[in-house]
Amino acid sequence: MGKYQVKLTSKARRDLEGIYAYIANALREQGTAKNTADALENGILSLETMPYRCPERQRGIYANKGYRQLFVKNDTIVYRIDEASKTVIVVTVRYSRSDF
Repeated sequence: MGKYQVKLTSKARRDLEGIYAYIANALREQGTAKNTADALENGILSLETMPYRCPERQRGIYANKGYRQLFVKNDTIVYRIDEASKTVIVVTVRYSRSDF
């Protein structure tokens, strides 16, 4: 089984920056912000191998369209797999309890 390339959409990048900024600035928890960002990055990079291990999204706007989800801490990483190019495309990273 080969490795997949992982790419983030511009929305996913903004989502990650927003999560970090909210925790660091609004909650004033720089250490927690760094730990959360590191955990999300590690989760995203883990999709290089076995991206099909995560379940397909069953609710919200990404439901039943081939998108998958990976849960990391309190957040959900939503992605799709382009098998032809062996690429995982992360489309959004959201707080798991939000309704999306």
